[in-house]
Amino acid sequence: MNLRDKINSARARLVAAGIEHGEAGRDANLLARHVLGWDRSMVYAHETEEVTPDFVARYDPLIERRARREPAAYIRGVQEFWSRDFAVTPKVLIPRPETELIVEELFARLPEDLPNRRQHVADIGTGSGCIAVTVAAERPYVEVIATDISEDALRIAQQNAGRHGVSDRIAFREAAYLTGSTEKFDFILANPPYVTERDYQNLAPEVREYEPAIALVSGEDGFRDIRQIVDLATAYLTPGGTLLMEIGYDQADAVADLVASYPALKLAGISNDLQNIPRVAIIERKIVA
Repeated sequence: MNLRDKINSARARLVAAGIEHGEAGRDANLLARHVLGWDRSMVYAHETEEVTPDFVARYDPLIERRARREPAAYIRGVQEFWSRDFAVTPKVLIPRPETELIVEELFARLPEDLPNRRQHVADIGTGSGCIAVTVAAERPYVEVIATDISEDALRIAQQNAGRHGVSDRIAFREAAYLTGSTEKFDFILANPPYVTERDYQNLAPEVREYEPAIALVSGEDGFRDIRQIVDLATAYLTPGGTLLMEIGYDQADAVADLVASYPALKLAGISNDLQNIPRVAIIERKIVA
């Protein structure tokens, strides 16, 4: 059997396991590249060559893991975010493309050639550290504090900071939100849990059975963490500072109402992701003359 036929056979196995056809094809190819250490063009160039017994012995178990709905990112141990690879395990959420919108909105407010004043940024619930590491790597003048309540998550985040050469620019703290911090921040970044307990039961097996529930579920209404983060913004943002927070697909109106209840805050906008779903709330602390 040649490589193309082997990948096609793996795709059929994943489809039979309930994985959508396009995703099954991508993952079958991705896992083959993972085993071979090749990029997509190398696979294409060698797809008519016969597969080796060693490849089959390594590839088949990975396909079976994926057929049991284990995410490909956990199987490979890495996930791309902002064109960088980040180590991931089931102790942290898998970085998602829509979360890059937080970074995009931050960078729109922090150009590369910003004048000398250093900017202080907090990343709440850092998980794999993908946001904090990206910010530190792309904006050398930014000082980053990254918090998480999970010691295991912080260990992975620190590993990723080392991988990308920014360990000395991020202070990692085991804490809920910003508990214990005395600083004020120009920006607070957060991708909090926002899934309701009911919606959690209907999530895909890849999410429900493998990703950490503590990083996904936020009470009966999915709003517990959002409330607390908006509340702390009044205490920890500098005047004129900004909270950039990922929200659920149906939470925009509720977030607007919540922010309106705080005289010190204003909702500057909510950015949509590539699927035109409201995704990142932009909340500013007012400057009082």
